[in-house]
Amino acid sequence: MRQRIDDYALLGDCHSAALVGRDGSIDWACFPRFDSAAVFCRILDVRRGGSFRVSPDGPFQSKRRYIDDTNVLITTFTTPTGVLEVTDCMPIRTGLARSSRVGTRHSLLRRLRCTSGEVHARVVMAPRFEYGAFVPRIRLTSPHTAELVGGADALWVTATRPLTAHDNALRARWRMRAGDEAWVEAAWTPSLVERTPAEMPDLATLRRRLEDTVFFWRDWISHCAYEGEYTREVRRSALVLKALTYAPSGAIVAAPTTSLPEEPGGVRNWDYRYTWLRDTTLTLNSLMLLGYQEETLAFQRWLERTSAGRAEDVQIMYSIRGHRHLPEVELPHLEGHQGSRPVRAGNGAVKQLQLDVFGELLEGAWLFSKMGGRMSQRHWDFLRGLVDDVCVRWRQPDQGLWEIRDEPRHFIHSKLLCWVALDRAIRIARTRRLPAPVGVWARERALLREYLLKEGTRLGWFSQSVGSDTPDASVLQLPALGFLPSAHPLVSRTVKEVRKRLEKDGLLFRYHAPDGLSGGEGTFLLCSFWLHDVLVHSGRTGEAEDLLRHLLSLSNDVGLYAEEAVPGTGEALGNFPQAFTHMALVASCAQLSAGRSFQLPRAGAYDYADFALTYHLGRRSMFMSHFSWEAAL
Repeated sequence: MRQRIDDYALLGDCHSAALVGRDGSIDWACFPRFDSAAVFCRILDVRRGGSFRVSPDGPFQSKRRYIDDTNVLITTFTTPTGVLEVTDCMPIRTGLARSSRVGTRHSLLRRLRCTSGEVHARVVMAPRFEYGAFVPRIRLTSPHTAELVGGADALWVTATRPLTAHDNALRARWRMRAGDEAWVEAAWTPSLVERTPAEMPDLATLRRRLEDTVFFWRDWISHCAYEGEYTREVRRSALVLKALTYAPSGAIVAAPTTSLPEEPGGVRNWDYRYTWLRDTTLTLNSLMLLGYQEETLAFQRWLERTSAGRAEDVQIMYSIRGHRHLPEVELPHLEGHQGSRPVRAGNGAVKQLQLDVFGELLEGAWLFSKMGGRMSQRHWDFLRGLVDDVCVRWRQPDQGLWEIRDEPRHFIHSKLLCWVALDRAIRIARTRRLPAPVGVWARERALLREYLLKEGTRLGWFSQSVGSDTPDASVLQLPALGFLPSAHPLVSRTVKEVRKRLEKDGLLFRYHAPDGLSGGEGTFLLCSFWLHDVLVHSGRTGEAEDLLRHLLSLSNDVGLYAEEAVPGTGEALGNFPQAFTHMALVASCAQLSAGRSFQLPRAGAYDYADFALTYHLGRRSMFMSHFSWEAAL
């Protein structure tokens, strides 16, 4: 049975991730890191990709849920003769959730439990290393252990019941009665490592690994300080965002997958297993709304070291370990999800100029400063260099946040974020009394403002780029980032034009304009969350909540979202789960809570994220003694 994108659930250990389908098949997993070559990739090729399936032998119906406040999944299979419950996780080595040094066992752990009647459980493990490039050697090392090795990879399998090797797969069929339990773990190592059966984990060890993993997730989410609307959805999204964090560096992947299509059968299939500075900063902003600071500090340290502290060396994205070269290659032996070719590894956008990145970094630094976060002189020197670079580069065209593969343009959103970089840098310098050429920055900020108001509004509303007559959902950020008041006529006309030309079935497309690629895509969920926020801050909270409820209804059965959705049906499109969507959900729920409970400023432009952070910090009785709206605006 071919799985849809939203048929999957996420497993993660803050080093890598796996996707498990409703049928109990793990169809995507990379080891030892998010961006490593896939060990299982059936999601990209049903015949060649390889999978690790645990399910009843015969017909069944399945339901699933996460154990409360964890990323540990329980799938319940109901058969004509009994019920089988499968608990899945990627074991985490430490229970120290607040430490950035989260350990991993590079493994997939699955517990089978018959809860009623009798079930014949079937296990089929058929890895295909290096994105399905070849079949590994499969060898039993004892009745309960096996070695699967080939190329640079090896999987070491241990089970509490007998295994067999047959037809290029490791297999088992276990008869289970009510109360019976079985365990199976597949652990990755480099192929040069060797293990004996005596070195494999016993039953007590497997139990402890599951317990430690449940403890880790519950300990981490217990520090979530959110008190507002839709708490359950917010906490689930927070857990997803943490799972997409690469613990050794603090980098956050945009999504744990590659080449899940934005259009079935189309060519818009990208590798998102890297850290975009934009995506990561926006994700960290959402985590700050929930009270988390450690993740921001870890990312700051990683970024400073990755760029060697030199602002001029910053690029828009990196590998999770800091590599700057991410060559984009095609994997022609894979048919692609629903025949969507090409399948890609790497991302050619890495060398694009995207000027908005500077603004996102400075916005994040401002919010972190507002939380009371420490700013070292070294980090301020780094940020100063970024802002000085903005003063020189804001006049250039770029590829924009949507990473068009076409000629550069003067995108309104890019110019807006350059203005944000200057504005937030001035705020930080003044409130923290830090050395900076504030006068120079203020002059450039004024020039940028004049440019945007003159060149960006020749149609009476803000278009996608200077000289175009095309709307773009990214311009909804103009009021959100404090450039103009939400009630300003230019904002109202822009929102009206965006909705008129980009909205379908209550959701927004990013744009309808040439971008150097063929084919189309679904509605972009992030953009619809942006619209929600504008509605909140325009005083239209009822309409905003209707939209938010619609957006929340688009999650799959375990609360996960892709990047895009098919209008009308809501079927997921694009890489999955998507950090952009989950961070936007957190931010929008925080905006709605703040907008309902905390009086909106009566006039003037202000930063939506700043407003929400102020409200939620106030709810936690933190920092309010030295903060006022007058100081912020």
